[in-house]
Amino acid sequence: MRELRKHQTDALHLLRQSLGKGNRKVMVQAPTGFGKTVLASHIVAGAIAKGNRVCFVVPALSLIDQTVQSFYDDGITDVGVIQADHPMTNPSMPVQVASIQTIARRDYNRMSFKLVVVDEAHVLYKAMIQWMADWNAIPFVGLSATPWTRGLGKHYDDLVVAASTQDLIDSNYLSNFRVFAPSHPDLSGVRTVAGDYHEGDLSKAMQAGALVAGIVSTWKDKGENRPTLAFGVDRAHAKSIQANFQSAGITCGYIDAFTPLEERQEIANDFHAGKFQIVSNVGCLTTGIDWDVRCIILARPTKSEILFTQIIGRGLRTANGKNDCLILDHSDTHLRLGFVTDITHKELCDGSKREAKTREAGEALPKECPSCAFLKAPKVHKCPSCGFAPERVTNVETVSGSLRELTKRKEILNRKTSTWEKSDFYGGLKTYARRKGYKSGWVANQYREKFGVWPNAFKDSPAVEPNAEVIGWIQHQRIKFVKGRKVA
Repeated sequence: MRELRKHQTDALHLLRQSLGKGNRKVMVQAPTGFGKTVLASHIVAGAIAKGNRVCFVVPALSLIDQTVQSFYDDGITDVGVIQADHPMTNPSMPVQVASIQTIARRDYNRMSFKLVVVDEAHVLYKAMIQWMADWNAIPFVGLSATPWTRGLGKHYDDLVVAASTQDLIDSNYLSNFRVFAPSHPDLSGVRTVAGDYHEGDLSKAMQAGALVAGIVSTWKDKGENRPTLAFGVDRAHAKSIQANFQSAGITCGYIDAFTPLEERQEIANDFHAGKFQIVSNVGCLTTGIDWDVRCIILARPTKSEILFTQIIGRGLRTANGKNDCLILDHSDTHLRLGFVTDITHKELCDGSKREAKTREAGEALPKECPSCAFLKAPKVHKCPSCGFAPERVTNVETVSGSLRELTKRKEILNRKTSTWEKSDFYGGLKTYARRKGYKSGWVANQYREKFGVWPNAFKDSPAVEPNAEVIGWIQHQRIKFVKGRKVA
């Protein structure tokens, strides 16, 4: 049996504590790099040591053999498989491994288990929900790196969190990372369906020629020939990424949900042998793989914290000679959601709408370096990547040949503004609106509110990084709105 690390020991202790309090359905958060399979082996071994039968449920048939091998690696060999015609079918074994698809077709009420462990438990299957409801006296332990699904708290009683992604990075169990945002897609016409972008709309937006070409040029410039996974929106988009890399003389494989298991394995072998520098994929390399990935191309914008964290997690595993993971974000997702280390939840969602995160404009979210597109922490002034330090904005202006400090906000807002400053202000509003998903009308109204006229002369002004004046104005407007609402 592989030895437990401290955070795994803590998780096991917290799990036993929760069960001891009477909770029957407990979710364990195990981020990428946590060592979920080792923890699972210890949970299972503890159960069978007490003479209890255990069912370990995986989300796909393709993961059954992988799970069995993991148990064997830890010395747990009394394992059977619940699957038609599987060579390891043996109902007498105290540990049974099954897919949720098989469970959905079987009469689980005829099964005699004292513990059920559910892998990737953030995915709510109808069959699993019904099984948990029917067996309300039997412990169910869920394992997930991202247990943040809306409504998960209706079915699980407690959430155990022993370590965060940042904790694992600090302990050198996960790789550090660097993020660049080299391009910014126009998502203004993309609809939102079920909490995330409409896939059809998104595919059209992301297949703009300049965006796809930029993915290749950026990787050639910054990718350092690292083994890379590229995440596209759909099959057409992911294949166009592959085609563009191949046209540039860069070897690139392709995987989607329809790629046969044998072909996937062959592509994985070629990737690790260096025959493929990049593998472009859609929707199938977010979980259940352990590849040596040193660069992530994020070309799939998402509003989902779960999907975002799973994608970035593919690049955070440690490896010999790996100093960090390079992330090339062509989706603006980091600018909307922050770094994966910023995403934390201390309790399960019970189905009610989560309160929006209270982030002030320009705070908590990463900042893009205007020189090299590196994403830095919000309070870092000098870019750690290229050394660029933007000129600090001060509340000082020249008055009749002398310097005068502007001490009042009203003075700052009302001072005479040059044409180029107005253009820069409008361009900053455009960038801010694009990142927040606001329409062009919002930009025009904000400009009119500040300067008293419509921005007709600046409609063609280029989008630029919002400066301190833009951020300050937006904060001022927000505060004014909140105060007005309280008065009303």
